[in-house]
Amino acid sequence: MSFITKELLDQVDTIARAAGDAIMEIYGREFTIEQKEDKSPLTEADAAAHLMIVNQLAELSLQAPILSEEDTASFAGADAHGRYWLVDPLDGTKEFIKRNGEFTVNIALIEHGKPVLGVVYAPALNVGYTAAKGIGAFKTEGANQPEPIKVAQHHAGSPWRVVGSRSHAGDSLLQLLHKLGEHELVAMGSSLKLCLVAEGAADTYPRLGPTSLWDTGAAQCVVEQAGGTVVQLNGEPLSYLNTHEVLNPFFLVLGQNDVHWPALFN
Repeated sequence: MSFITKELLDQVDTIARAAGDAIMEIYGREFTIEQKEDKSPLTEADAAAHLMIVNQLAELSLQAPILSEEDTASFAGADAHGRYWLVDPLDGTKEFIKRNGEFTVNIALIEHGKPVLGVVYAPALNVGYTAAKGIGAFKTEGANQPEPIKVAQHHAGSPWRVVGSRSHAGDSLLQLLHKLGEHELVAMGSSLKLCLVAEGAADTYPRLGPTSLWDTGAAQCVVEQAGGTVVQLNGEPLSYLNTHEVLNPFFLVLGQNDVHWPALFN
């Protein structure tokens, strides 16, 4: 893992922040909104951030193919080392359009199907999360220095802090919460949901709806390096090995003392 260094992590963080600046320039004015084939929205900011990230990743000493949400056609697969960059230039486009600030830039380095480096930057909030295997997980607020983060230990008898959506919980999540017992629902947009678990602000995030590889790769690295896990409902780790299928299965983001969450689905 010697190819992963603090210098590389800082370089990727700088790229994410530059993309964030480009996004905020557009966020502060009127912008165009188009519709993709899957009916999801696309803005000028998605395209501008994509171009900036792709161009700057190409200048790094570590060269790997790039799978970006905004250009899946150019991706031919991982390199001979099983590596590729996984990018969501603007995660939470709907939040961007609503101007609620809960959108992020996601950049991950995948090796043999596992995220080994991840950067999540929320430009409107000026909050960043960085992580890499062998280095740890960190949160940076504003101009402050990065602070190490770790998942929380849930204490028996206290309510579970569950990340989700108050307005779009869905029947599956409501049934799960009923099985779980006493809980508090914490609302958040984009990949920040996973980061809340990573920093100990929430205990778990059950995702029982559609997501894509680029929505989760960077934040999964943050969670795992902070001591948590991201697993499918069958208990198997969420994997990025099969890039021919960009949709994730449903998954659970777990902190410590997870009470065998996958068993709740049996």
